[in-house]
Amino acid sequence: MENLENNGQLQIELKEDVAQGIYANLAIIAHSSSEFIVDFVRVLPGIPKAGVKARIVLAPEHAKRLLRALEDNIDKYERAFGPIRIPEERTFSSLANIKGEA
Repeated sequence: MENLENNGQLQIELKEDVAQGIYANLAIIAHSSSEFIVDFVRVLPGIPKAGVKARIVLAPEHAKRLLRALEDNIDKYERAFGPIRIPEERTFSSLANIKGEA
């Protein structure tokens, strides 16, 4: 819930059920001229079907702000804990068998 009554500062409420988070190990990003859609998916070994656990729809301006915030946070993380290593970069060709259902 938004509240701008405290000297123009936004107060953000984090409800208990949301605070626990949702684990996802795959993000699928699509866009149109007016929005970016990020689907967070949990893929489990040996299970051929994976479900979208959360979908976030962003205006292009907010998507760019998110990109900058992630870059900033990754930079801070790597300065504190060392480089994040990605052993094997997956390409979209390895995701060719993924089929979406509405």
